[in-house]
Amino acid sequence: MNQYETVFILTPVLSDEQMKETVEKFKGVLTKAGAEIISEENWGLKKLAYPIDKKTTGFYELIEFNAAPETIKTLETQYRRDEKVLRYLTVKMEKYAAEYAAKRRGNKQAKVEEA
Repeated sequence: MNQYETVFILTPVLSDEQMKETVEKFKGVLTKAGAEIISEENWGLKKLAYPIDKKTTGFYELIEFNAAPETIKTLETQYRRDEKVLRYLTVKMEKYAAEYAAKRRGNKQAKVEEA
């Protein structure tokens, strides 16, 4: 099993509930394929660098997970089939990137506990 990180941008016309349902759908695709979800971050509504389908903003979501390489093909097929997804990118994390991500998650949790 390899560690991956996927970021996808959802169309801004969705309600909060629809956005959360879509994220849960993709998490379900991963767990159904045998992936272990490590972390999930909702980056919220952000301005795009350039318009996509005449939209200038989008909901960003990051999911880190461990999975077999075949799972990526299934996940990206689901991204392409869903009209709510504007863009997506899935990256296999190298050893140092995985260590950095774990350190970043630890720092975030420490900041939350301090507050």
